[in-house]
Amino acid sequence: MQKITLLCLLLCSLYMSSANAVDIDDRPELRGFIDEMVKQHGFDRAELTRLFTQTEVKPAIIEAIRSPAEKKSWRDYRPIFVNPARIRAGVEFWNTHAQVIARAESVYGVAPEIIVAIIGVETRYGKNTGGYRVLDALTTLAFDYPERSTFFRSELEHYLLLAREEHLDPTVPKGSYAGAMGVPQFISSSYRRYAVDFDNDGRRDLWSDIDDVIGSVANYLSVFGWQPGAPVAGRARVSGEKFNLLIDEGLKPELSLDQLQHYGISLDEAEPPPASRAGAARGALIALEGDDGTEYWVGMQNFYAITRYNNSAMYAMAVYQLSQEIRAQKQSQVSSDK
Repeated sequence: MQKITLLCLLLCSLYMSSANAVDIDDRPELRGFIDEMVKQHGFDRAELTRLFTQTEVKPAIIEAIRSPAEKKSWRDYRPIFVNPARIRAGVEFWNTHAQVIARAESVYGVAPEIIVAIIGVETRYGKNTGGYRVLDALTTLAFDYPERSTFFRSELEHYLLLAREEHLDPTVPKGSYAGAMGVPQFISSSYRRYAVDFDNDGRRDLWSDIDDVIGSVANYLSVFGWQPGAPVAGRARVSGEKFNLLIDEGLKPELSLDQLQHYGISLDEAEPPPASRAGAARGALIALEGDDGTEYWVGMQNFYAITRYNNSAMYAMAVYQLSQEIRAQKQSQVSSDK
């Protein structure tokens, strides 16, 4: 009886696997993609065909991408990322890799606590880098998720090019449901463009080479306009009604602090930008639903740079607030050791 049950489980498993496997004959859009990869990039048609016969469409990936954490309110989103465990782990990560983080700050100008916080928010310092094969995730989203098929088709193209350039077996790497990879969760195009070989060992390894991870995060933020020593964000006070006109105007800091005041928005006096940059600072109004009602913030250029990693005000605010908690705890630790 036990043998029969085990056989049934095995057959069910094989059936489910084959049911989700990509059938190239029934997918003209995939055949067209293969044609493009052969024509534009010189891939071998037979090898790509074999590769995609090993690929599985995952309905769970579609479900996950339609219910991202960013759909939560700020009051529910913040505790996921800004909590004692992640703060302690961030201090430990910083202490462990202090020399590399300091070198990244020296080369790219990015504040060390921000580098640490991004890695903490993305994967809990490398503890959760994703369980989906990247090939499955990108193939599923490229051809079974019409809302963003163009984007993910491009990412699948970048992924195959990345695998060829970095000598990776494309069936092996795992990542998030959206195909983000490694400790810093770079998507394929970002990996190709912004990952760096920070320890000069001849490889850009974002899974197991922490030097490359730290350097790549810093390089990414630098490319997207991080301003060394400049503020990230500050709590704001609002008055009147005109400020409401700016709430849905996007995250890019377009208005000077004087212009924001014209809309009834001023920075909390406890959190002004450094005097040397106050005149040049530009910001965007951020509204977040917190435990005590709506919180208003002014996000500046460095806040906007963080949103280039993930286009979400809540994401950038979680990174910023986690970074401040990590820095404060690290400083407290240093003081107590003296």
